[in-house]
Amino acid sequence: MRAVAVRAFRADPEVIHVPKPEPGPGEVLVKIEYAALNPFDWQVAEGFFDGRVPHVFPLVLGVDFAGRVDVVGPGEHRFVVGDAVYGQAGRTPLGTGTFAEYVIMPQDAAIAGVPDGLALRAAAALPTAGMTALQILRAGVALEPGDSLLVVGAAGGIGSALTQLAAARDLRVVAAVRGDERERMGALGAEFTVDTTEESVREACRRAFPGGLDAVVDLASADPESFAAHAALLRPGGTALSTRSAAPPGRGVNFQLRADGALLEALADAAGAGQVHMPVEGEYPLEKAPEALARNRAGGARGKTLFVP
Repeated sequence: MRAVAVRAFRADPEVIHVPKPEPGPGEVLVKIEYAALNPFDWQVAEGFFDGRVPHVFPLVLGVDFAGRVDVVGPGEHRFVVGDAVYGQAGRTPLGTGTFAEYVIMPQDAAIAGVPDGLALRAAAALPTAGMTALQILRAGVALEPGDSLLVVGAAGGIGSALTQLAAARDLRVVAAVRGDERERMGALGAEFTVDTTEESVREACRRAFPGGLDAVVDLASADPESFAAHAALLRPGGTALSTRSAAPPGRGVNFQLRADGALLEALADAAGAGQVHMPVEGEYPLEKAPEALARNRAGGARGKTLFVP
């Protein structure tokens, strides 16, 4: 089968041919119809996780997908051939990814059925960004309707999903972005949008919420100093959370996604209820994946990139 892979860390991604996998006990083989790009994908290719988790080469990239069950392995199973499914193929060893024609998924992993009414194209854009946003609101920050939430880096995939899901819970969302995104973020549910190239987040938030914010979710800051500047905008007792491990010990929460099928099912329910959708920036064949990975690494994404095997 065709797949997008690197032959070594920091090598250029390329389209190669690898054997079509066969499912074992408790696994399904999914024929991929759409795979979605995440920053995690180029981070894996660059070796960010070398020494932390095992890898296999050639290392097939990608984790998010939607497709249909093609083969069911031996044993008990949740799915049958032809089922529409979506999920996140982030298990170790890294390198058996979704930028390919097929992927193997354990049936007890982060895979769930796609409900009627949700297109596979829309489902493929949801898993990593949507599960992260949903789990942050479920377990990362304790908020009530009417509470204020600052989302730093709100224009990307996680930020877009988080803004929508928070607005659906009647939270007052402040979206901090680079560039004029007031119209788009407002359509996603943000009450305020701050263009950080024109105004400081501190000044805008102090003006709108002089008593401090109830929570901050920082999706952008990679260093403790930048994270601390955003956390300083909290009211006493507020929560600051980082998705980039920038929170110093005792001064915030460093969030890590714990993906599973139940979370995907809840996300699908939210999507079906119209509470979240991921805007798609572009749709490309696998041959365009190397260029798309380079663009994503440069930053500035305003929606999800999908690949069609």
